[in-house]
Amino acid sequence: IGAPATPIVKKGDKVLTGQLIGEATGFVSANIHSPISGTVTAVDMLPNGQGQRRMMVVIKREGDEWVESIDRSTELKRACTLEPKEIIAKVKEAGIVGMGGAQFPTHVKLSIPEGQKANILIINGVECEPYLTSDYRTMLERGEMMLVGVSLLMRAISVDRAVIGIENNKPDAIAHLNKLIVDGSDRGIEVMPLKTRYPQGGEKQLIDAVMGRQVKSMGLPIDVGAVVQNVATSLAVYEAVQKNMPLV
Repeated sequence: IGAPATPIVKKGDKVLTGQLIGEATGFVSANIHSPISGTVTAVDMLPNGQGQRRMMVVIKREGDEWVESIDRSTELKRACTLEPKEIIAKVKEAGIVGMGGAQFPTHVKLSIPEGQKANILIINGVECEPYLTSDYRTMLERGEMMLVGVSLLMRAISVDRAVIGIENNKPDAIAHLNKLIVDGSDRGIEVMPLKTRYPQGGEKQLIDAVMGRQVKSMGLPIDVGAVVQNVATSLAVYEAVQKNMPLV
C-alpha cells in the first residue's frame, strides 16, 4: 500500500540478493530489494497478479550471491543501543511492510503523529483466515528472534507494554512463547490467549479483544493509543535492525 517504488537498476545490470533495486518515492512507500542474484533482463510495465500493468524489474537468476553487509548467521542478537528514530530509519531502509497481508509500510506505523502517544504495542498472532498457519509456525520455530523484534518495536514507539494475541486453539504456541519470555529478558511482553472466532485477526477486532476499546469507523489504532504489528513483521524488524537483512 502506498506510492510505487522507482527502479534504480537498468537492463544488463548485475544485482545481488538483498540489493536495493527500487527506491521509495514518498513517506507512504517502501524500498524494494532483490530476492535473488543475477542479471536484470527488463525494467518495464508488466502485468501483476491482479492483471494490472505495473513497473517491474525482471531478473534472471544466476548463483546465490548476497550483499556483504547482511548477517546470514543463525546467531541470536539481542543487544541494541539504537535510538527510536534510528530503529525506524533502519526499518524504512530495509523496506519492511506489514506481513499480515496489507503490506502497509511499517515505518509509517512507527512514526507516531505529533500530538498522539502510543500506550501499547499489540502483536497480531491471530491468523487472518482459518487454516492459515504461517504465523503459528513462526512463533514456534523462530520465537526468540520474533520476541527481540517485539522489543525493538517497543523501543521504536517508546512503550513499556506489548501484548501478543494468540487464539486459544494454539496452546503449544502460547506455552512456547510464555516459556521464552520467562527464560529470556523480554520485559514488558505478555501473551494473551484469545477466543477462537472469526475475524479475530482483524486489526480493529484484535484491539477490542485485547484492550476492550473500539476504534471508530474511519479511525486509526493510534486514536486509542495502540500500534498493531504482525508476528512475521516483528521477525522482519529483528532481521532488519539486528542482521541488516532487508525484506526479500
